[in-house]
Amino acid sequence: MIRPLVTAAGFLVLWEVIVRVTEVPSFIFPSPIAVAEAFWVSRELIGWNFLITFTEVICGLVLGTLFGASNALLLIRSPAARRWLLPFIVFTQAVPVFLIAPVLIYALGFGIFSKIVMTTLVVYFPVTAAFYDGLRRTDPGWLEMARVMGASPRAALWKIRVPAALPAFGSGLRMAAAYAPVGAIMGEWIAASQGLGYQIDYANGRTKTALAFALTVVIALMGVTLYWLVGKLVKRMTRWAGDSTL
Repeated sequence: MIRPLVTAAGFLVLWEVIVRVTEVPSFIFPSPIAVAEAFWVSRELIGWNFLITFTEVICGLVLGTLFGASNALLLIRSPAARRWLLPFIVFTQAVPVFLIAPVLIYALGFGIFSKIVMTTLVVYFPVTAAFYDGLRRTDPGWLEMARVMGASPRAALWKIRVPAALPAFGSGLRMAAAYAPVGAIMGEWIAASQGLGYQIDYANGRTKTALAFALTVVIALMGVTLYWLVGKLVKRMTRWAGDSTL
């Protein structure tokens, strides 16, 4: 815990020095002290809107993971799904989410559900792609041994392919956890009356730059924390895989 704190402290000192040396106006680039003051003054507002955005992110992360994992399993089991579903999945990711957002909000309403769906879309692809890739790269020797020993395709899937694909699945899940807040924030920017994204838009419109920076820091910390927590979970799930990092 010491090294990340030292890194963060060094970043804050550098930020403060840049602001003082350049003498940039605070409404363009506020100092970390001004951002901290804005956070403290608006802590109740930030706390309430954090709960709303965090709820959207967690729901979208769970749904996106479930849909992504189930679709990866479908792709590995069904040649027809690979022919028809895989191109559609790639196409949906080629279209930027912020272009889809207005359509989703128009169709699903201005409430929390449309933001959850957007977060689900952001999470869905990295989970699907990583897990499917891991399932495809299972050692052929293991599968051949299972076939020789009379294992059914279902048994080979759950006993060999899925465990072997867990490290790849974990990598996709970590990336999805870091990106998950993006979907919720974009939905709140387009149409919302609450949430951290809405508050950032509101603060920017009234040149409350320090408050906007404070809200942005909260969102970044949310993404980092989710990435760290998911990483701990994945490490526990794949303890057998080991780690060769020096």
